[in-house]
Amino acid sequence: MLPWLASSPVLFPPIELALDDPQGLLAAGGALTPEWLLAAYRRGIFPWFSEGQPILWWSPSPRMVLFPDEIRVRRSLAKRLRNAGFQVTVDSDFAAVIDACAASREEQGGTWITDEMRDAYLLLHRRGVARSIEVWRERQLVGGLYGVMLGRMFFGESMFSRERDASKVALVHLTQRIQAHGGGLIDCQMHTAHLASMGAREIAREAFLDYLERYATDEQHIDLQGVANSEQ
Repeated sequence: MLPWLASSPVLFPPIELALDDPQGLLAAGGALTPEWLLAAYRRGIFPWFSEGQPILWWSPSPRMVLFPDEIRVRRSLAKRLRNAGFQVTVDSDFAAVIDACAASREEQGGTWITDEMRDAYLLLHRRGVARSIEVWRERQLVGGLYGVMLGRMFFGESMFSRERDASKVALVHLTQRIQAHGGGLIDCQMHTAHLASMGAREIAREAFLDYLERYATDEQHIDLQGVANSEQ
């Protein structure tokens, strides 16, 4: 039986109890407060549910991750990075990025970025924990991504493109900024062909937890705004 979490105290079951079917489902209930979300990410857990469902918490194995130095930039993308006239910023319009991600999912048949989720991550952003990368062309937002940054670990939540390769440009810039601080890890959560094409790969839960302990520490905070060029 799936554990049901009360709204207080903040307490998750051991992630080894996550289901095999559906893969990684750990518990339901709890709340989307900053305390719950930060406790979840620090344990390798993330929320993912649709409108009308209770809050569902996941910790899949294998786990899709991207090591920043393994980012795969194909020749066509490298050319666009050099010549397409993109401007890249950090945290300049977090709300617009999460709204664009939600709209993109709606166009694909539904979104898990509910109003409740949006409000929760906006609050995390105001606390400096949820971060966004924006890609602009001629002052128009054409792509981006957002997620949670703990130490040298970025927990990716969603990305979008309104123009070819714009989300890839955001991801490349994120990897560059993490590498500039000595490296780290990007949690991609679950396998997608898009992320695999960029160099992401699956690792076992045990290995993921080892990296989590190594990188997601308050003592290793990365200033994403402090490195990398803002224009390409």
